[in-house]
Amino acid sequence: MKILLVLDQFDGANNGNTITARRLFSILKKHGHDVRILASGESRDDKWGLPVVKVPIFDGLIRKQGFVFAKPVKEIVEEAVKWADFVHIVMPFMVSKMATKMAIKYNKPMTSAFHVQPENIWFSVHLGNFKPLISLTYFVGRKYIYKYHKFIHCPSNMIKNQLVKHHYNADIRVISNGIESDFVYRKKDKDDIFKNKFLIVMSGRYSYEKRQDLIIKAVKKSKYEKDIQIFLAGQGPVEKEYRKLAEGLTNPIMMHFLTKDQLKDLFSQTDLYIHASDAEIEAMSCMEAFASGLVPVISNSKRSATPQFALDDRSLFEAGNSDDLASKIDYWFKHPKERKEMEIKYAESAKKYALEECVNQMEKMFNDAINQK
Repeated sequence: MKILLVLDQFDGANNGNTITARRLFSILKKHGHDVRILASGESRDDKWGLPVVKVPIFDGLIRKQGFVFAKPVKEIVEEAVKWADFVHIVMPFMVSKMATKMAIKYNKPMTSAFHVQPENIWFSVHLGNFKPLISLTYFVGRKYIYKYHKFIHCPSNMIKNQLVKHHYNADIRVISNGIESDFVYRKKDKDDIFKNKFLIVMSGRYSYEKRQDLIIKAVKKSKYEKDIQIFLAGQGPVEKEYRKLAEGLTNPIMMHFLTKDQLKDLFSQTDLYIHASDAEIEAMSCMEAFASGLVPVISNSKRSATPQFALDDRSLFEAGNSDDLASKIDYWFKHPKERKEMEIKYAESAKKYALEECVNQMEKMFNDAINQK
C-alpha cells in the first residue's frame, strides 16, 4: 500500500512527535508498504519537501522547542495526496488541513493522530492552567481538522477521554506509540564522572509543563543531596532558568541533548528515572527508561497519561509537590535491593508496548478506514 504520512517536521530527531513519525515510517516500510512523507525541508525520493513558515514574535520560542511549521504549497500537497493509496495525518496544522481537504477531494481513505496536547502549546507562554483556553483549543482543533476524520489515533486512554469530553465524534483508537526493541534492560559500570554518585535522570524538552524544576528543588531537599547527580537530557527554552535554579547543588547539574545511543548509554548507568511532567499524552521518554530497567518516579498529574505505567505507589509522587518527590527519592536511595527487584519488573512490563505490535494495530486502523470508505 502507498501510505503518505503528513506532518510539519520529519527531518532530525529533536522532538517526540518527529521521533514517533520516523519510527512509524520505518516499521511500515519494513512491513512492505511504500511509505512517503509530506513535511518541511528538502525533497528526496521518499519525501515531498515544503518551505518552513516563520511565525512572527514566537518563531524563536517555537524553534527552541525543537519544532517548525511547514508551509502548505497546493501543487506539492496535491501531488503527494494523488500519489497515495492512504493518507495518515500526524500533526493538526496548516499542511495537514490542506492534505485532509485534498484527500476528501480525491476520495482517499485517511486517518489522523492526536499527538499535540493543548497544554503543550500554552504552557510555553504560562497559560497551560487556564482551563477555558484549553477547552477552546480542543474546540478549535475539532472544527479546524478533526471533524473531517472518522478515525483518530490516541496514544493513551487519558487523551481519548479528553477527546470524548470535548465532543470529538470519531472512532478513537488507543494505540501506544511503542518502544523500540533496542531499549532493553542493560547495566554497565558507571563512567568516572558518575562514580560514587546516585544518578537521577529525566529525558525531555526543557519546557514549563515538563517540570524539571521539581527535580532540582526535590534534590536540594533530599537527605542525600551530596550524593546525587542530576542529568536532564534534552533541550528547550527554559534551560538558562533551570541552570540558575540548580546553582548551589553539591554536584553541578548536567544538561545536554543526547542522541539515541548516548541516551541508552546514560540509562545503563542511571539509578532512578523521574518524570515530573504536569501534562503528557504518553511520555515516550519514560517508556524507554523503564524498558531499559529503570525504576520511574512519576507525577500523578490528572493531565498526564504517564501515571498508568507506575507498578505501585512508590513510583508516584503528588503532582507539583517537590517535598513528596524528595521523600520518594530518599526512599529509593535507601532501598537499593527493592530498586533492583523493581528494575526487572519494569523492564518486563515494557514488553506489552513493543513498537512492532503497536504498528500492527495502526495498520489494522488503516485497513478499517479503507473498508469503511
